[in-house]
Amino acid sequence: MKYPFNYLFFISILFLVSCAKKENQFTDNDVFRYNESANIQTLDPAFARNMAIIWPCNQLFNGLVQLDDSLHVKPDIAKSWTISEDGLNYKFTLRNDVYFHKHSNFGKDSTRLVTAHDFEYSFDRVLSERLASPGTWVFQNVKDYQAKNDSVFEIYLEKPFPAFLGLLSMKYASVVPKEITEDPKIDFRSNPIGTGPFQFKIWEENVKLVFRKNPLYYEKDEKGQQLPYLESVAISFLPDKQSGFLQFIQGKLDLISGLDPSYKDEILQPDGKLQEKYEDRIKMLTGPYLNTEYLGFNMNDPLMKEKRIRQALNYGFDRNKLVAYLRNGMGDGMVNGIIPNGLAGFVPAKDHLYNSAKAKELINEVKNIRKTPLEITLSTNNTYLDIAEYLQREWEKLGIKVKIDVMPPSTLRQAIATNKLEFFRGSWIADYPDAENYLSLFYSNNFTPNGPNYTHFKNEKFDALYQKALQTVNDTERAEIYKQMDAIIAEEVPVIILFYDKVARFTQNNVHGLGTNPMNSLNLKYVKKE
Repeated sequence: MKYPFNYLFFISILFLVSCAKKENQFTDNDVFRYNESANIQTLDPAFARNMAIIWPCNQLFNGLVQLDDSLHVKPDIAKSWTISEDGLNYKFTLRNDVYFHKHSNFGKDSTRLVTAHDFEYSFDRVLSERLASPGTWVFQNVKDYQAKNDSVFEIYLEKPFPAFLGLLSMKYASVVPKEITEDPKIDFRSNPIGTGPFQFKIWEENVKLVFRKNPLYYEKDEKGQQLPYLESVAISFLPDKQSGFLQFIQGKLDLISGLDPSYKDEILQPDGKLQEKYEDRIKMLTGPYLNTEYLGFNMNDPLMKEKRIRQALNYGFDRNKLVAYLRNGMGDGMVNGIIPNGLAGFVPAKDHLYNSAKAKELINEVKNIRKTPLEITLSTNNTYLDIAEYLQREWEKLGIKVKIDVMPPSTLRQAIATNKLEFFRGSWIADYPDAENYLSLFYSNNFTPNGPNYTHFKNEKFDALYQKALQTVNDTERAEIYKQMDAIIAEEVPVIILFYDKVARFTQNNVHGLGTNPMNSLNLKYVKKE
């Protein structure tokens, strides 16, 4: 058998759970199973830099606040908070019923209450040079923080940053216990102790990862029943996404997330609907995803500086066809600026951008001035080669010769970050639920390598609005500023927005309570299986 460990994996989960809970009959419906093809390097939330790590850390750890599926900031370990009028002081009052997962290092009770001092330690740990966490940027606007007593924690900012609460929902800001992380005999990376709805049980790297229900978890549902409902979470590590899909079709996995070219046509029709043969077996969950797919121009390049060229390329292809034929409908081709649907500041497009006549007119104007053939090089990776080739055909019909330069993903990222490419494929997935996260890509003080302005776009009006937004605490007023900034991006075209992405999740029919959210976060505490 090609993957002989799958059967052993399932049997091991049955054994682990049934041994721990002999009084009840264990069933398959107690376990939620998914595959992580990208592997998991760590279970330490201080290193939760990608979705493969964030998903399991969501089950194990909590912070001061959390996001609901509509991206509203909600209480978590902090039951309430106040923000000063100047937006510089955040005062959090903690719950008094949150305990760490059991561990012998906590002494005779094998656990202890979480206090504000634990958050002070956890933030110190993330910021320490010794740890070298990639999440230090979350605290870049923080001047100081302090546990006032066991239940009150205060944070002081250097300058107002209205998106700060959303930042604190990231896994980097999770609470961890000093008794475990500072023990030299414990590798916290592979033996995590948190406060989440599930607790760590076993990890055989590249084979299986198992969590068990946390009997001490503090959250309850609206009927007063303790969460989570599931007894266990089981994660496998098949590196091949098509093999993971086959496991799902055979009922051996409860979830697959996203669309891969290896199976997208097998599961979806061209219009984005489920293939008829799966309609009675599978549920498809879709919704907005805070991921904008784009092509970026290097504004230092002589040809890319020409606004008419940027506009022509923007007008010169049909996004509806691109999404329908290359993404099976999993995307929104009605684009406007960089801000995607799901965030305050998003403005729906009134019309489709496709206008080949206007594109040809702009190109001819440039040709008459330059008196030379128009040639551009589009740099991409192999995953997006089909999109690049589609654009190449469409733009060459307009009179622009396009060369496609395919690079390994790491090489492409490095070349973009060092401003070495004239025209490149990119995407931006939100780190936190505020449009500032996207608009920061065009603030001139963020030129690479000092920030994420990979295009080196500069506009004085945009910069002034960006600074104004940072000083605006009122959410409604700030959203209006964001709309003005996004309109500048749509007009100046430093990037071509290809489409706004969508979350695509497929579950077995007996899975309930999963849902979707624009951050594509995985929260299993409300999930039930029948």
